[in-house]
Formats: sequence, structure tokens, C-alpha cells
Amino acid sequence: MRILVLGATGFLGRHTASRLRALPGAHVRVAGRAPAAGPPSGPAPAELPPVDLAAADPGRLAALLREAAPDVVVNCAGAVGGSAVTLTAVNARGPAVLCEALSAAAPDARLVHLGSAAEYGPAEARLPVGEGAPARPLGLYGASKLAGTLAVTGSGLDAVVLRVFNPVGPGAPAASLPGRLAAELRRAGPDDRVRTGDLSAHRDFVDPRDVAEAVALAVTAPRPLPAVLNIGSGTARPVRDVAEGLLRAAGFTGPVGDRVAEDGDGSPRSAAVPWQQADITAAGRTLDWVPRHSFTESLTDLWAATAPATEPVP
Repeated sequence: MRILVLGATGFLGRHTASRLRALPGAHVRVAGRAPAAGPPSGPAPAELPPVDLAAADPGRLAALLREAAPDVVVNCAGAVGGSAVTLTAVNARGPAVLCEALSAAAPDARLVHLGSAAEYGPAEARLPVGEGAPARPLGLYGASKLAGTLAVTGSGLDAVVLRVFNPVGPGAPAASLPGRLAAELRRAGPDDRVRTGDLSAHRDFVDPRDVAEAVALAVTAPRPLPAVLNIGSGTARPVRDVAEGLLRAAGFTGPVGDRVAEDGDGSPRSAAVPWQQADITAAGRTLDWVPRHSFTESLTDLWAATAPATEPVP
């Protein structure tokens, strides 16, 4: 099976490419906006030239796809921050260009695209959100991801959108709250407090390795698949638990408030979407997928992954 992973240099893309390489009989090629880290002599043989879907020409991308001749394309490319131009180009235009190029060059290939829980917007009361819930994104990020989802589901391709909730685990970027908290707690002195906004909003956190496993199952699943599948833990927990879990992983046993001050500027989305939890029934039924990594394990591994080469004894 020939698998092409786009966005392979990103947080979820790296975990996904690693998992797909372990599939029996899989030949995985990767591409990102920048070359992946490789040996000094050059990129790994399975790496394609850099691909930036936000600026790609559909014809040139189709030519690359013809050369790669993939059986499956996995699109992990996405932007969680930046200007309006960046968000719409990467999250909305990118999937549309990819679908057009795939339709021309590899119309029988399966497309697995990573969407976002931000596409849903506020939940009805405190109920798990299923794939049939109305999409009512509140900000440009969610709206741009929804536009990308609509491009994929309306393409006529053999495609599925895995709507990922809040990924947390090793490699979490500084643009995410878990990644930023881990980095700031690493830098903080013994008497310093890290400032955040209010951490009382509830979110559904899922490990990136569980996301990668869902991708692998979607890649190999018999046809057809539903248009959209939720990928989360199925549990809503206070964002404050992220701070507490990281502190416990660091060996700190005191009150969270001694090291984290919630008196900074908060996220507007936290106030507008105070509670969100995925209904993951469909993913379990369709893919036989369940999350395997515990929340504690995700945070412990995130903390360990941020350690410097030589870490002082606490």
C-alpha cells in the first residue's frame, strides 16, 4: 500500500507518519511545508519535495500525485494560529486544492483528512457532541477548518474527515496550551508562578498517538467510511487538569495555585465554549477504535519530551 502523508512535519503529522510506517506492507512517503529533519547527506528516500497546500497550484500538485501514485493520502496539514490569510489559506484553500488535484491524478485513492472539534462551536447543554450536531464555529480557525471539511466531504472522493478534539501528548507545540504550559513550567524558577487565563473550561483531550492509530485504522478500513468521525477521549475535564498533571509529572506535590496563576488574559473561545466532549461511538463502531493512552500518561510523556538533554535533579 502506497501512503502519502501531507503535513508530516507537524505535531499530529509526525505521530501519524510514524504509526503508518509500522503497517505491514506499507510504503510511506511524506511531505511538509518544510523538509523533514534527516541525515546530513539529504532527506530520507521516502520524502517528497516540500508541499505547501496553502500556495500549491492544483496542476503541479496533480503532477506530484501522479508521480507518487498513492493508494491513500493522509492530510495532517493545518494552521491553528496566524493571520486570517494564513488560517484560510492553510485550512480552507489547502484541502480544496488537494481534492481538486486528487480528482485529476488519483481519483481512486482514499483521502483521510484531519478536521477539528472547533468546527462544532458551543455544545447543547453539557451533552457529548456527535457527528450529526450542527457545525457552528465561533472563530475564524473553526470556520476555516469547517470550510476544509466541506471541501473534502463534497469532493466525491473516497474520503473521511477525522474531527480531532484537543490533542495533548509528547511533541505538543508551543501554540497549544499544554505545550506552552510545559515550556513555561520548565523555564520557571522554584518561586515563580506561570500566568494563564481562567482554566475552568472543560475540554476533551486525546493523545496524538491515539489520533495516529485512528488514522491507521481509517487508512486500512474497508470502504465506504462515514464522511466525518469524531476522535477524542469521550471525557470532558477542566483545562486546569492539564496544569495539575504537568506539575505532578514534574514532581511538584503542592497546590496548583502555588505555581500557576489564573489571572492572565484568557482565551475568548474558553468563555464562549465552556464545555465540550466528543461522542466517539461512531469511531468505535466503524473503525473498532478506542483511545488507549490515559490523560496522565499523555501529560507525563509530554513533560518528559520537553526535558533538556541534561536535566538537573529536582
